[in-house]
Amino acid sequence: MTDLQIARNVRLKPITEIAEKLGVPTDSLEPYGKYKAKMPVSLIDSEKLAQSNLILVSAISPTPAGEGKTTMSIGLTEGLNRLGKKATVVLREPSLGPVFGIKGGATGGGYSQVLPMEDINLHFTGDFAAIEKAHNLLSALIDNNIQSKTASLGLDPRTISWKRVIDMNDRSLRHIIVGLGGTSSGIPRETGFDITAASEIMAILCLAENLSDLKKRLGNIFVGYTFDRQPIYVRDLKAEGAMAALLKQAIQPNLVQTMEGNPAIIHGGPFANIAQGTNSVIATRMGMTFSDFTVTEAGFGFDLGAEKFFDIKCQSAGLSPKAVVLTTTVRALKYHGGASLDALTIPDVDALKNGLPNLEKHVENIKRFNVTPIIAVNQFTSDTEAEFDVLRSAAEKMGVAIAIANVWGKGGEGALDLASKVVEIVAETTEPFTPLYDWESPVKEKIETIATKIYGAEHVDYSYQAKRDLKKIQDLGLEKLAICIAKTQKSLSDNPKLLGRPKDFIITVREIEIAAGAGFLIPITGSIMRMPGLPAHPASERIDIDDDGNISGLF
Repeated sequence: MTDLQIARNVRLKPITEIAEKLGVPTDSLEPYGKYKAKMPVSLIDSEKLAQSNLILVSAISPTPAGEGKTTMSIGLTEGLNRLGKKATVVLREPSLGPVFGIKGGATGGGYSQVLPMEDINLHFTGDFAAIEKAHNLLSALIDNNIQSKTASLGLDPRTISWKRVIDMNDRSLRHIIVGLGGTSSGIPRETGFDITAASEIMAILCLAENLSDLKKRLGNIFVGYTFDRQPIYVRDLKAEGAMAALLKQAIQPNLVQTMEGNPAIIHGGPFANIAQGTNSVIATRMGMTFSDFTVTEAGFGFDLGAEKFFDIKCQSAGLSPKAVVLTTTVRALKYHGGASLDALTIPDVDALKNGLPNLEKHVENIKRFNVTPIIAVNQFTSDTEAEFDVLRSAAEKMGVAIAIANVWGKGGEGALDLASKVVEIVAETTEPFTPLYDWESPVKEKIETIATKIYGAEHVDYSYQAKRDLKKIQDLGLEKLAICIAKTQKSLSDNPKLLGRPKDFIITVREIEIAAGAGFLIPITGSIMRMPGLPAHPASERIDIDDDGNISGLF
């Protein structure tokens, strides 16, 4: 059966019933139909959330075989609830681009899903649309100000890096020219489109604490320079109020449910290879307000989403996870060990052993933050006991707990061992996590700390443009911002072809973007696309709807 078919066999509970189970007053909800609802930010209670246990689910370096981080997060939450723990899973919202492209949806799989999966994977509650509108409002205001003869700030179009966004994979929009058609149609200039998940508005929404903080962060967005080299921010355009108004509902997290009828909160969706890759601070705090255990995830491998989770989100919001579940699969490790993609279901202990260094590096990285890791092996039918024994032996040598979890096939039942070990680790954890770097440190020092300690690079090189960007950051007084490195998710290095645990490599920073509203700098390494393209046969070819409104083909 497909994920969608499995999901359709579940009888959904009214969202009011899920809210009652969570302990949320039903009259405070803003329902979006029978099975979805918005939760007001005012429900967050700082005293209650301080008593909750936050669990982060991460993974090894991603492979084409998939690791199942979201599925593991949901399954672990189901398992914790089966043990009598009040647990909520807090996830990101899927982007339509990957849903219709190559990656598919992001609601878990098998018997570990969040529902209603069709709604969540498509328009959901309109958060992405609101972010898109707020972003493009600013784009329109920028071009309008350049055009204006009476209210112009004197913006130099050559210094503007702000583009437009759309929640679709459309490579033809990466580089465009606007303003053609004569003087009444604007001033011609080069620009382009990014995907909505890459918008700084998305990053800001996911780090904002409330509407006031959201508006302040929006005002801090750096737009460009005037012709006489004066910096211009969104607050200079007086745009932050209108942008925040468009985000009035979008800032509220969304309540849905798991397949086993447990609460799930889904909110925000920044990518981890170009942004912080985690759900919103508000959603995480909401989950922690009403739960003893809050399970959340960070995008891609630990070197990307989880490092940013700790160093950006947790430092910004004052959060401290009690444990990190490191998701891996036998198949993925064999791929890192040199096995070809079409041979991953064939038992191969040697390839598995060759792939272990990638797992070991991620475990080392978790321990750098003074947090206890637990390895969760996402079980597949092709896995063998001999291969599991190799992983158990490796975990013993690393001094970490390990659990084989069949969350796809058994849901919470398949995660009971993992859940029990997570509870044990949490009970023994008394110290907060240790950040990798201090935000007050020099920019180059922060970049090099991440590159050498987390990625394993020998050192960092800076292009001529990157050195100019460092000077610009210094001139603007933005050196104390956090670091959000844009890097390929496929490798610990900036070269996607270097699998496993590469060594003696150099990280090259091509340029450094400023996301002053979000509160971080973005060093760009390797070839990073902010607007993905579609494959030759996109997932959209399989998606359909019948006369009764039943959708098929989602996965």
